[in-house]
Amino acid sequence: MEIDTIPLETLAGQMSEQILPEAEEAAAAFKLFFTIVARLRAPDGCPWDLAQTPTSIRGNIIEEAYELAEAITENDSAHIQEENGDLYLLATMVGYMSQQEDRYHVADALREAARKLIRRHPHVFGDSTVDSPEQVVEQWNDIKERVEGRRKKDSLLDEVHRHLPPLEKAYKIQKKAAKVGFDWQKREDIWIKLAEEMEELKTAAGNAEPAGADNAGAEPAGRGAGSATDATTAPPDANAGRGAFIANPDALEEEFGDLLFTVINAARLYGVDPTIALHRSNEKFSRRFRHVEARMKASHLAMAPEHMTQMDAFWDEAKRAEDGARADSARRAEDSLRARGTQPTEHAQPASRLDIPRSRP
Repeated sequence: MEIDTIPLETLAGQMSEQILPEAEEAAAAFKLFFTIVARLRAPDGCPWDLAQTPTSIRGNIIEEAYELAEAITENDSAHIQEENGDLYLLATMVGYMSQQEDRYHVADALREAARKLIRRHPHVFGDSTVDSPEQVVEQWNDIKERVEGRRKKDSLLDEVHRHLPPLEKAYKIQKKAAKVGFDWQKREDIWIKLAEEMEELKTAAGNAEPAGADNAGAEPAGRGAGSATDATTAPPDANAGRGAFIANPDALEEEFGDLLFTVINAARLYGVDPTIALHRSNEKFSRRFRHVEARMKASHLAMAPEHMTQMDAFWDEAKRAEDGARADSARRAEDSLRARGTQPTEHAQPASRLDIPRSRP
């Protein structure tokens, strides 16, 4: 199919009068954007941009993707727009770098993506009929194998990329297994499994005795993101110089892995992406810890174990401020809805998020 020969009116369908002007506006903006990116990579451009390669900005891409996800979670339109633009920038940079290296042109990548979308949506651009999101996914996989000639995998799990970070890989593995019915019949049963894994971990940890000096009475230094009193870890150097070791590190590592895998499974069963959830907790902990650092500095106190009581108080202060801001935001949102004559609803998880596939396989 030569995509350039298909009239845009045909592609736009019933909404062509709205879609085509929007497409023209977006095309003009991308022309401006592409010009700026290309200039930054020109001989008289920016030294930093000229020094980058697709490999060097991989971390930036992941970071910006998470920042966009966080902005979406916050439902902050201005922040979403900003982070969306940052992700467009990095994608365009990778494309233009590849164009400079004569690997492919940005236009080629966009046209091929357009061809793929048309090819894999015959129910929109062809004569196929589907009645549910699940049927769309089945059709999508069938087209990959039958039309595009992709070899059927020996195992369903072969569709999960080998080099994904462990958390994302666990989530994908569980989703793949669940697709063929290898899943909990009642999602509430996962809590029984979680308690079981916790007990096995406690047993393994209880058998892991440190050698050398006794650690009894050592004060915990970690704080969970959710509560100022969630003591979670000992200081990283608590056993430094004491000759401490774990009697059976493999068993303890295995049990920690099983517990983490089960927690990820619980998140999946309740429609939560564990990567996004953990990112939010990381950000929450970081915000509160920075507040503690700032308040300790203003109080002329060192961040040190002997000042744990004061640090704890500042942590609680940060938590109360966030809870208050969240409540104020919710009230403003409800007031806005009432002003428009709309009745506020409970912020319950929509059932569709649990039932509808949220990403292509």
